[in-house]
Amino acid sequence: MMRIGIVSDTHMPKGASALPPVLVSHFRGVDLIIHLGDWTDMDVYRQLSALAPVEGVAGNNDPREIVQQFGYHKIIQLGSHRVGLTHGFLPAGRGTAQEKAMRIFEGRSLDAILFGHSHKPLLKKEKGLLLFNPGSPTDKRREPKYSFGLLQISGETLKAKHIYMERKL
Repeated sequence: MMRIGIVSDTHMPKGASALPPVLVSHFRGVDLIIHLGDWTDMDVYRQLSALAPVEGVAGNNDPREIVQQFGYHKIIQLGSHRVGLTHGFLPAGRGTAQEKAMRIFEGRSLDAILFGHSHKPLLKKEKGLLLFNPGSPTDKRREPKYSFGLLQISGETLKAKHIYMERKL
């Protein structure tokens, strides 16, 4: 079994100076952490790397250093599953974060697409494809709670869930 922490839109240090303790306790000991963009500072990478290996993509608010290290979208292999990672702001033009994320990977054979950008938690299956947005653990905007996600892979089963927090600290 594989456990993966999913986070997006940390906007640090503006959103928070440190990762929320609830997120840290859930991510300590996971097999992998995926950040879906708008880190805004490489210190987020350093904080997450202290907990587990980190993979990710850059978002529209990220500096060149993050873009160069991670790129804007990619497909990774998690067990037997192909998973698309993108922030959700590309391609340019109209559309929601979900619509743009789906457009980026159009025609690709995937089991899941993970994205951020909207700060709105989302978990749904569409035509057998898992779509997941973890929300934000540090900048909830108009959402009632802060959030991040956990992905569990057991053989052919891919299960995602949100962890909601009243406060970020």
